[in-house]
Amino acid sequence: MPIRASIFLFCLVRITMAQLLAQEEKEKTTALKDLLSRIDLDELMKKDEPPLNFPETLDGFELAFNEHGQLRHIHTGEPFVFNYKEDLHRWNQKRYEALGEIITKYVYELLENDCNLKKEILPVDSTVDEPKSFIYMSEDALTNPEKIMVLIQGSGVVRAGQWARRLIINEDLNSGTQIPFINRAKEEGYGVIVLNPNENSLEVEKVPDSAKKPSPDASDEPAEKRERKEERENKKKKDFYEKYRNPQKEREMEHIPIRENSTPEEHTLYVWDHFISKSLAKNIFIVAHSYGGLSFVNLMIQREAEVKNRIRAVAMTDSVHNVWHQEANKSIRDWLREHCCNWVSSPEPLDTLVDPMLNDCPRVSAAMQHHKKTH
Repeated sequence: MPIRASIFLFCLVRITMAQLLAQEEKEKTTALKDLLSRIDLDELMKKDEPPLNFPETLDGFELAFNEHGQLRHIHTGEPFVFNYKEDLHRWNQKRYEALGEIITKYVYELLENDCNLKKEILPVDSTVDEPKSFIYMSEDALTNPEKIMVLIQGSGVVRAGQWARRLIINEDLNSGTQIPFINRAKEEGYGVIVLNPNENSLEVEKVPDSAKKPSPDASDEPAEKRERKEERENKKKKDFYEKYRNPQKEREMEHIPIRENSTPEEHTLYVWDHFISKSLAKNIFIVAHSYGGLSFVNLMIQREAEVKNRIRAVAMTDSVHNVWHQEANKSIRDWLREHCCNWVSSPEPLDTLVDPMLNDCPRVSAAMQHHKKTH
């Protein structure tokens, strides 16, 4: 065979082999993708998961806040560990959320016992049975003739008195709660109102279909038909258990909105109408974090004349408001430039002007590079 023909044949074989290998690899990849598509990864992760039963107190978690306001293990003195069980992210996340609920109650106790704030129920005319929210106020919040400070947190899991749950758990109470702001304000003669914009609904467990009252005609079914139906239901339950062995079936919940407080914006407007605007203070000051800034701008759009007449200054921190998307008019934008300042995440020295091209309100450096997440 001529040399040129041999080279051609060799090259052809190489190309053919490469194509076959590529096709085989493609088929393997396709088969793997098909297999993965038929696996419920969430349920697979639940299979060997421990029960989702967690302590309901800090003592149960063997945690406590020390004299510096840091959350520490009561025996080892170590900080909270998120990855308590390796390779079980979902279980660890649920454990973290359970701790977060305890932290929320703990902060409420601090607001009431250490800061001497009182709880005000919303709506103000709520009935016994309807879902309710609440805010916290100092005793002189509505009677202080000179000045009050209003605190509006960001969105997410945080509740009244908190800026960021993550900071409370991983740093300290001073970093993650509003308590230092409240104490300083009271020392300087301010009345204080603490909003609770994320408490928007009552969470209740869904009633399973099996627990619902049977229809009037159900009793008329022949006994044999009812027995067959029950047998099918029991088989479904058994098959489910056999499939997953240790099913982490969470309770199905539904949310019943709180009247006139079903969103952070609604809540802020409601508290303005029923509390802040009724205060005697000549001067009102706002501190708004993240989504709280957006809620404030919405309040101003809804109550422009009142806000301009009563509020003297607004301090925002990493506010996510957008005067153009929120369709704030020119007079509002002009007022914001004169009376607001937004401290944003930036490595620049504190109070250095940032983003001068955005002319809705001055943005200056908070001398920090990361937004303080609320979860």
